[in-house]
Amino acid sequence: MNIFETVLENYQVRKTKKQKDEFLSLVESSARVNGYSCRTEKGLCGARNIIVGDTESAKVVYTAHYDTCTHLPFPNFITPKKFSIYLMFQLTVTLCISVFIGLLIGTTICVADLVFGSVPWVISPLMGLLAFLVFFVIFYAGPANKHTANDNTSGVVTLLRIMERMPEDKRKNAAFIFFDLEESGLFGSAGYASRHKGEKKNKLVVNFDCVSDGNHILFVLRRGAVKDRALFEKYFESNEDFSVEILDKGVFYPSDQANFERGVGVAALKYSKRLKTLYMNRIHTSKDVIFDEKNIEYLSARAVRMASEWE
Repeated sequence: MNIFETVLENYQVRKTKKQKDEFLSLVESSARVNGYSCRTEKGLCGARNIIVGDTESAKVVYTAHYDTCTHLPFPNFITPKKFSIYLMFQLTVTLCISVFIGLLIGTTICVADLVFGSVPWVISPLMGLLAFLVFFVIFYAGPANKHTANDNTSGVVTLLRIMERMPEDKRKNAAFIFFDLEESGLFGSAGYASRHKGEKKNKLVVNFDCVSDGNHILFVLRRGAVKDRALFEKYFESNEDFSVEILDKGVFYPSDQANFERGVGVAALKYSKRLKTLYMNRIHTSKDVIFDEKNIEYLSARAVRMASEWE
C-alpha cells in the first residue's frame, strides 16, 4: 500500500486526540524510515505540531496542517484573486445564520408566549447567547468531516511524499512541519512562529494547503518571499497538465503561511468562466473527495528538486 492509499484509507480523519496520536505514529515511522528525526512541540490552545528534520539549519521548511475541520452543511468558498467575492460569500453565510437564529428565537418566544401567557424580556438575549454558543460548538467542536481528501489530506500526503523522495545526501536541506489547529484559527503555526522568532522572520516556509482538486496551481508569496520568486519560477513551471501562477499582490489565501514573513501558500484551484476567476469549493463538506495523485506527484517532485539543488 503506497502513502496515498495509506493516509486516505486509514488516517483521513484527524480530529480527536486518539486520531492525532495515530497519525503522529505514522509520521514518526515515515520519518525514521527516510532518515529524519521527528519530535512533537506543543503550541497555543493545546496544539501539537509535528516537526521532522532540523528546521533551523534547513534551507526550506515544507509545511501543511493535519487537523480536521468540522463537517458543515455548506462548503467554504475561496476566490484568492477576487477578495470581494470571497467576502460576499462569507457575509452571505453570516447573514443566513443570523436570520436563522433570529427566526428560531422568535418562533420559540411566540410558542412560549402562547403556552405560558407571557415571557420575560430577558429570555430573548439569553436565547440569543445560547444559540450563538450552539453554533460555535457546531462550527468548531462539532463532528469531524469524514471526507478530507483536499483539505488537508492532500497537504500532509505531499509532505510525506517529499520526505520519501528526498535524496539521502540532501535531507539536511529540507525540514517539515505538520501544523495542528489550523482550522480553529491558525493556532498551531501561530504558536510555532511565536516560539521560533528567527524562523518566523527569515526562513522560507512553503505551505501546502488543499492541493489535490484543480489544475491551476497558485503560489501566494508574502512580502518576505518576493525575493524567492525566481526560485519558484524555475522549479514550478506550467506544463500541459498544470497552469501555474506565482503572485505576491492582489491575492488572498488564508492559511498557515500567513504567520511567517517569508511564507508561501500553495493551493490547487479551478477556473470559473462565470466568475472569471480561480476558485476552491467542496471543502468542509462530504463532497471533499477529490484527490488527484498527479497534483501530489507534480508538487512533490519539484519541491524535492528545489531543495536538492539549492546551493
